Amino acid sequence: MMGDKFAEELYADSLHLSKPEHCPASAGNSSDAGDVWEEDECLWDDSEDRLDSSTDLEREWQRRRDRFFTIGYRDGLIAGKEASAQEGFNLGYKFSVPVGYNWGIVRGVTSALALLPDGLKERLVEDPEERVRYQNLHQSVRSLSASEAFKLFSNEILLDEKTTQSEDSKVTAIHRVSSVQQQSLQPVRTGDYVGELKELLSASPAIVVHLDIPSSSTP
Repeated sequence: MMGDKFAEELYADSLHLSKPEHCPASAGNSSDAGDVWEEDECLWDDSEDRLDSSTDLEREWQRRRDRFFTIGYRDGLIAGKEASAQEGFNLGYKFSVPVGYNWGIVRGVTSALALLPDGLKERLVEDPEERVRYQNLHQSVRSLSASEAFKLFSNEILLDEKTTQSEDSKVTAIHRVSSVQQQSLQPVRTGDYVGELKELLSASPAIVVHLDIPSSSTP
C-alpha cells in the first residue's frame, strides 16, 4: 500500500501532464462555433434589414413620384386651360369689338333718322329712294333681337372674319337688306348691314359717321 501511494505521488505530475484536456478544447471549439453562428445570424439580420429598408425607400419614392406627377399634371392642365382661355378671350375681343361697334352705329343712325321729322329727313337725305333704303335698313335691324344678332355674328366668325367682302357681294347684300318683303333673303352677316349703311352714307354727305374702328384693338 505504501508503495502504490508513493508511486501515485511520484508520477502524479507526469500523469496529469500526459492527460489530454478534451473538455477545455471542446469548450473552446464550441464557443468559437457559437460565435461564428451568431455572426452569421447578425449578418443575415443586417442583410434583411437593408433589404427591407431599400424596399421601403423604393415604395416611398414611387409614392412621392406618383403624387407629384399627379400634382404637376393637374397644375399643367390648369395653367394650359387658363392660357388657352385668355388667348381665346383676346381673339374674341379682337373680332367682336369692331363688329359690335359697327352694329351699334347701324342701329343708332337708322333709328335716329327714322325718328326725325320728314322735313329734316329730306334735308339730310335728298333722294327719296335713299330715304326708303334708310327706312328699310332701320326695319331690318330693329326686327333682329340681341340673340339673333349674336347668331349672325357667330355665323360671321365661322365664315371667316378676316375675309374682305368683294364689291359684288356688297351689291348683293344691299339688295337683300333693301327687300323687306323677302324675309328669306335677309343677310346672314352683320357686315351686310354695315355695308348697306356705308353705301347709303356715301350718298348722304350731310350725315357724318365714323365706322370701322381699328380691328386690332385689344383689352
